Amino acid sequence: MDLEKELLDIKVAAENIRLVTLETLGNIGFGHVGGAMSIVEALAVLYYSELECDPKRPDWAQRDRLVMSKGHAGPALYATLSLKGFFPKEMLLELNQGGGRLPSHCDMNKTIGVDMTTGSLGQGISSAIGLAMGARLNSIENYTYLVLGDGECNEGQVWEGVIFAAHQKLGSLITFVDWNKQQLDGFTKDIMDMGNLEEKFKAFGWHTVTVDGHDPGKIKAAIQEAKAIKDKPSAIILDTIKGYGCDFAQGVEANHHMNFTKEQMDEAIDKQVRKLEEARKAAQER
Repeated sequence: MDLEKELLDIKVAAENIRLVTLETLGNIGFGHVGGAMSIVEALAVLYYSELECDPKRPDWAQRDRLVMSKGHAGPALYATLSLKGFFPKEMLLELNQGGGRLPSHCDMNKTIGVDMTTGSLGQGISSAIGLAMGARLNSIENYTYLVLGDGECNEGQVWEGVIFAAHQKLGSLITFVDWNKQQLDGFTKDIMDMGNLEEKFKAFGWHTVTVDGHDPGKIKAAIQEAKAIKDKPSAIILDTIKGYGCDFAQGVEANHHMNFTKEQMDEAIDKQVRKLEEARKAAQER
């Protein structure tokens, strides 16, 4: 497949993930809209291009792993896993339901396709390093992908992990930082300004690049560049917008976990349906 056609197909996948995420959240009338919307394109590139997995064999030992450390982005990951065939779409109705298999934050013991339980921010990097080290010890040649929030980078445990991964030369660890400039309590620059995240990771010995986190082509190129680096971990800083693609959430300060009206969600879904149709048309005409 030529690259242009592949990127058009990834765009279709991203628009579909965003639509299914909105539909899933719309069933309950509240949820983690902002952080789910900002990570959609990265998930589309991973699951439709770069991440090796098999929905028919979710426990395949050679598969790549994904640790969604910002576990509140679970709705976007659940939508992706459903679309890839890990579980039926009907199961998405269980989001945030008591006794359901799709909790608010990712849980490997409840959801097929989730590789690590997350949501206690700062801890995901330790889990990802453990998975990457375990694969090395067992001579498994795979990749471990980690998704951190930019607010999560306030946690000291993140930087302990960054030092350790660099020391261990974990070239199989590829980390995304969802740099959407907001966290639970407000804008990151006001809560605890982390400055230039690319330069910080680089100073700790990581291969680091910043890209448009809503551009599948830029994300894919950054992943492929990271895969070529064998002697150090990689950090891809995704320059994103929290709530991206959802009018009632994008640009709103309190968009981490939010309530919304049926009318707001219906309007967002209708707009997203049109975006998906446009993406499909563009891919078909290629």
